[in-house]
Amino acid sequence: MIRQEELTDAVEHAAQVASERAGDVDATGTFPRQTIDSLAQEGLLGLVSASDVGGRGAGMREASAVVERLARSCASSALVTTMHYCATAVMEAHGPVELRREIAAGRSLGTLAFSETGSRSHFWAPLSTATAEGDDVLLDASKSWVTSAGEADFYVWSSRPMAGDGASTMWLVRAGQAGIQVADGFNGLGMRGNSSKPMTAKRAAVAREAMLGSDGGGFDLMMGVVLPWFQVLNASASVGIAEAAVSATAAHAGRTRFEHLGQSLADQPVTRHHIARMRIQTDMARALLMDTLQAVETNRPDTMLRVLEVKAAASEAVVDVTELAMRVCGGAAFRKELGVERNFRDARAATAMAPTTDALYDFIGKAVCGLPLF
Repeated sequence: MIRQEELTDAVEHAAQVASERAGDVDATGTFPRQTIDSLAQEGLLGLVSASDVGGRGAGMREASAVVERLARSCASSALVTTMHYCATAVMEAHGPVELRREIAAGRSLGTLAFSETGSRSHFWAPLSTATAEGDDVLLDASKSWVTSAGEADFYVWSSRPMAGDGASTMWLVRAGQAGIQVADGFNGLGMRGNSSKPMTAKRAAVAREAMLGSDGGGFDLMMGVVLPWFQVLNASASVGIAEAAVSATAAHAGRTRFEHLGQSLADQPVTRHHIARMRIQTDMARALLMDTLQAVETNRPDTMLRVLEVKAAASEAVVDVTELAMRVCGGAAFRKELGVERNFRDARAATAMAPTTDALYDFIGKAVCGLPLF
């Protein structure tokens, strides 16, 4: 198990690399490869891999701390890392030991390939197919948004079952797989370096052993493993972006002056009011994040409710916080060097990322009313 001091030092080093590259990553939409390499060198790509395959043996709480700290420096790096930890959690449950060792050693970056053109943000309902043909399985799919597409070393891929009951089946797809195509370029509003691109599969032949779990068991894997990791880590990224915006806004307010009044922006009550709201909303999101981690770790009866709530709450909070940051900083916020407008753009991704905030509100409402989620 990694010591807290060791984790702090490792993530600070990686975050410094991310910070130095964040402007270029955002301006050019370049995948943050240097940051990912730094995470590998610091042993953080293998953070949640089991110690028996050479990993750090850490859990969701430590992964949350890494993602939050990265998000303060570079949200694209935080999202790539979020998806990697989600994919690693699946591999730890069902992956081949050789790949688990590669991940633990920092030699393999993973991601999820769930969302599809036909079912859009309803990632739990794939339309893609897996068809048995001899000793192989042929995958056909049109994936709409895949983080780290073309950059990852492996993908956790969803399809309809071959023959089993259930909504979906999971597959391990390696980079370079014949029959898999990655679309060119990603020119997004925010998180511009996360290489989120469509991917297609046309009779891509994988071995039957590439199945992760049982045929038809993909839905349970999504809900039981992937969803908690994704919700918590996505919320962690939102909290990190909000922290970055609060820090940048407070610093700007303290050093920017009305010379004719002999006062700073921070001397104005309305400025302090807005910054106080930013601080409170960030702290509330963090408190819910910490409570969700505690619920997951102790298997509390309200765990699923907290898991559903945490991403919705954090994504709404960071949108409000970054909007206030733009108001407080005024015209200066529109300049790239302050970083607030990047926080503003990056913050908006979480609300649209499946499960979307609107979908989560529906799930939460069902849970509170005692209705089945699906």
